[in-house]
Amino acid sequence: MITIILNHQPYDGTDVTWNALRLAKTLHKNGEEVNIFLMNDAVDLARDRTAKPDYYDNDLVEMVKKMYANGIKLQACGTCNARCGIFKNEPYFDEKVSSTMEVLSSWVINSKQVITF
Repeated sequence: MITIILNHQPYDGTDVTWNALRLAKTLHKNGEEVNIFLMNDAVDLARDRTAKPDYYDNDLVEMVKKMYANGIKLQACGTCNARCGIFKNEPYFDEKVSSTMEVLSSWVINSKQVITF
């Protein structure tokens, strides 16, 4: 199991989030069990309201939804929902992804690798 923790706002002018998602997708394709935990401003990736800017090539929210539907585990910090991102207090696209530090702690303990972006 590999856990990837994302912290950046999805469309922050860099490709940090996009590259993290590409890595997660490739690891999963290669047979790895992948967990993605969204913290800080990265929680906007779990919100339908987060729209792809015109200047950006990829819809990162759609990428996350497809990976989630294809078996990559996704959790988003419940506390960060109210405190972080552009769309504070907006619901996540699936209420089951709202999570806790206890879940992240378990993932970290049980992972063979933890990667933070």
